Amino acid sequence: MNHLLREVLPALGLDQGYAAAHLDLAAGSALPSALPVNTLACGSVAAAGLAGAALLGSQRVKVDPRQVSVSFRNDQLQTVDGAHQPGFAALSGFFEASDGWVRTHANYRHHRARLLRAFGLPDEAGREGVAAAIAERTAQDVEDLVTADHGIAVRVRSVHEWMASEAAHAVASHDLLSVEAVDSTTASAAAVAVAPRPRVLDLTRVLAGPVATRTLALLGCDVLRVDSPHLPELDGLHLDTDSGKRSTLVDLHDEHARHRLHELLAEADVLVTGYRPGALAAYGLDPDDLAQRHPHLVCATLTAWTTSGPWGRRRGFDSIVQAATGIALIESRDGSMPGALPAQALDHATGYLLAAGVLTALRRRATDGGTWRVEAHLARTAHWLLQTEALDGPPETIDDPRPWLVESDTAYGRVAASRPAFEHDDAPRRFAWVGRRWGSDAAVWDPRG
Repeated sequence: MNHLLREVLPALGLDQGYAAAHLDLAAGSALPSALPVNTLACGSVAAAGLAGAALLGSQRVKVDPRQVSVSFRNDQLQTVDGAHQPGFAALSGFFEASDGWVRTHANYRHHRARLLRAFGLPDEAGREGVAAAIAERTAQDVEDLVTADHGIAVRVRSVHEWMASEAAHAVASHDLLSVEAVDSTTASAAAVAVAPRPRVLDLTRVLAGPVATRTLALLGCDVLRVDSPHLPELDGLHLDTDSGKRSTLVDLHDEHARHRLHELLAEADVLVTGYRPGALAAYGLDPDDLAQRHPHLVCATLTAWTTSGPWGRRRGFDSIVQAATGIALIESRDGSMPGALPAQALDHATGYLLAAGVLTALRRRATDGGTWRVEAHLARTAHWLLQTEALDGPPETIDDPRPWLVESDTAYGRVAASRPAFEHDDAPRRFAWVGRRWGSDAAVWDPRG
């Protein structure tokens, strides 16, 4: 059995017999890497599929490593009117410092502005200017300087150095996937039957969280993604991860908007958050506050570095976690310049694990009642990848991904994108829609739900 799937089955309340009876996991590997990325990817996808089958009463889940590979690499393969949008901005990537390497993340305008501000560079500065500023500093100085200015940069570390750190010890104290009922000082939430279309409020951005909620939408949930009007999403990411969802804008700085959000939560089944720990507490969206105010709610939390330790409140993305934990050096092609996994696999795998946890919590809430929390973390997924004894087989190269893509006419143009990563008896073979305009929906639940 897939090593990752075997490890998370207990958290899903399932056993290997159930998996054997309901899962068709094809042989093969299509994500070439020095690490067992195919095992990670297929196992996480299978976990989400099986958790959905257990909730919906489906009979079969089919996982094809080739489809999984295309889905995980959709940001590299997706096109709009035949054109591909670059996945990383010019100021994102590896830079050489005076004593090593750093990796930056500046895809969003506010992250770019903070990076430039940390170095005292003008807004028009390009990659050469940032490279020069980094080259005259140590890698640790760059990490400290940019982090202090709320930007995103990390020193590239070896696995040994990372695992010896206090931050890594904090990550190791967390489960790969946590699905738990929590005590509340209010009356315990009663059992809630699974609705035909469970309502999911999606407060996540970028990849891992949106991948989780996209999976929930595929399996029949009414997913309403909520963003700030002050933080516009990148079109490519929206097209990649928001299929099948509705999208609305809510300014949490506005008292009336916050009240509306809690009205939505009162009727929701699930809240999924992907912001830094503590970032939403001021708006009454801390897990402890939610357990008191909305004890019926399944609260799912995604973080980069977990909720504890010295890095718990740091910003982080897949590429940054790869660089900090030693994955980037393992994936180096020349033994000098850091490399990367063949896909943003930490994001995708953690997203599917989080979706599996949510589906499990909905099932358990229907039978046992209670207030449920689900947690998954990019760095903890990285630890699994670095420490597992799993080995991938010889990888298959997918020269032509078109059999695993589907084209759709959208508000953004003709989009070619991956089909869902798994097939399910009770789920369609394609997403309900692709390319609905970001922020174009009202802050209401679907009346059909």
